[in-house]
Amino acid sequence: MMYGNYGMGLWGSLVMLVGGLLLVGLLVGLIVVGALLLARYSKGSDEPSESARAVQSARQVLSQRYARGEIDENEYTQRLNVLDATELRRRGG
Repeated sequence: MMYGNYGMGLWGSLVMLVGGLLLVGLLVGLIVVGALLLARYSKGSDEPSESARAVQSARQVLSQRYARGEIDENEYTQRLNVLDATELRRRGG
């Protein structure tokens, strides 16, 4: 007669139990790995964009020219305002 374990016996029941636990562990592992990958790739880069680096570089050149006395304060301020406006447009503001 078959009662309770459908005729599988003790070893068959243990194999099914271990197989089910492995399957659940695999699914949990895949979910965790997927969440970690999603978090890594959706985070974005901490590095400034190329346009931001170009504006920063232009600011440095402008500051150096002003420090060397190649341009006066008026020209420095005007060019700095142009850089600010350019940066604002690139950001979409």
